[in-house]
Amino acid sequence: MDITALNSLPSLSSYNKSTTAIDSENRNKTFEQLFQSAVNMVNETNDLSNAAEQAEISYALGLSDSTHDLMVAQEKANLSLQYTVTVRNKVLEAYKEIMNLQF
Repeated sequence: MDITALNSLPSLSSYNKSTTAIDSENRNKTFEQLFQSAVNMVNETNDLSNAAEQAEISYALGLSDSTHDLMVAQEKANLSLQYTVTVRNKVLEAYKEIMNLQF
């Protein structure tokens, strides 16, 4: 059976090219979304840490006398940092596992 004639069919060759381009585009979009999510998480953690630092400074200078607000700001910053570190550790663990795969 001669299958060389099948390569000349325009519908098959365009199907192969279009799915490859779509797959590549989807992978790029997915990675971009994942990366933006990570950047947003780090920025949010940084903002919460800065807010906690401001609350500490305000309390130390006597501008604020609410220990409740100070503790809430510190806990938010602490939980956000713990969450960010945990996500980072899981991503690194997954990366190492992928790198150890043998094909």
